[in-house]
Amino acid sequence: MFNKIILVGNLTRDIELKYTQGGAAIANTAIATSRKFTVNGEKKEETCFVDITFFGRSGEVANQYLRKGSKILVEGRLKFDQWVDKDGQKRSKHSVIVETMQMLDSKGSHDNGGYSHDEGGNDEQKPPYQPPKPIYQPAPPVKMPENNLPAIDINEDEIPF
Repeated sequence: MFNKIILVGNLTRDIELKYTQGGAAIANTAIATSRKFTVNGEKKEETCFVDITFFGRSGEVANQYLRKGSKILVEGRLKFDQWVDKDGQKRSKHSVIVETMQMLDSKGSHDNGGYSHDEGGNDEQKPPYQPPKPIYQPAPPVKMPENNLPAIDINEDEIPF
């Protein structure tokens, strides 16, 4: 089975960051994606709103640098939630658990939220985005000496393809 989704859009609200009792970060927000199309010569636009959830360090980074209106690319998996509301009605929705994200706004962007948007009226500016240092540094490739390779004696009839 395969469960993978990629979305590009704008955040519809500021991120709500919470911590579990164990100290793990959980950040919730929503993303709006849209597509434009033509039906019988009439141009139309369809917008889809999807709840998204970040876990761990990515949630903290998203909370620090993203605001309502920020453009973002997320990759993750679909999650299906079901519950019974206070009126006894069965309810359900799909959401996305974010596995990776890429911030698409430019560093100095102030339109539609940007990185330094502050709805509280506070003039304090957030520092420009600094990408996190990579955790994994791949080792340089190892070059094998050519003279230590064994000779291979294979008949063409022995190759299976």
